[in-house]
Amino acid sequence: MNVKNRYYSRSKITEAKFRRLIRCFTLDLTASNTAELTGISVRSTNSIFLKIRHRIAEHCELISPLQGAVEVDESYFGAHRVRGKRCRGAYGKTIVFRLLKCNGKVYKEIVPNFFKNTLQAIIRGHVDLGTVIHSDGWRGYDGLVDIGYDKHFRVNHGMNEFADGERHINSIEYFWSYAKRRLAKFNGVAKHTFYLHLKETEYRFNFRHDNLYLELLKLLRNNPL
Repeated sequence: MNVKNRYYSRSKITEAKFRRLIRCFTLDLTASNTAELTGISVRSTNSIFLKIRHRIAEHCELISPLQGAVEVDESYFGAHRVRGKRCRGAYGKTIVFRLLKCNGKVYKEIVPNFFKNTLQAIIRGHVDLGTVIHSDGWRGYDGLVDIGYDKHFRVNHGMNEFADGERHINSIEYFWSYAKRRLAKFNGVAKHTFYLHLKETEYRFNFRHDNLYLELLKLLRNNPL
């Protein structure tokens, strides 16, 4: 007989035990450690963690258009640079594009390349016109004012420039550092789950000043596994 669980439909796991699992997840414990603390098998814990990450990813994709001042940048995740390959980023790495409302929320998306059409399509889809945009000097960001954005400030990393008065991308650089430190602890993330881990990192960053445990319970109560 199934046990009533508001967060996990048709589950045999009691709600109290499931809440303990959620507590472990928000503390960023491994599935093995969580299984040991909750009495749920490692296999079941891994399966539940995967389902939670899917719910988080769905939630992140519904983020409202960013307004005010927004920083944009891209970064690269994956293997070390391949010798002889010289270009923006590194050969064989996954390209991640990110938008961050200054002192606010972040949105990330895996992209196939860093070309102008690709980056500007994402910006148009997630950033309101009239927004002030901060970026580095990459040519993929050329023409943002021409397509309707209020102001576009740039910093030139090639000249070791990271801030100049109103022009800065300090917050976005902090986020990349946070994301890479967190993902590094997994000692490699499978390509087919990288997107989910990326969205989980985005979610954790966006709620870093809130009670993540309560936020996740609310998310799963409104949209159970």
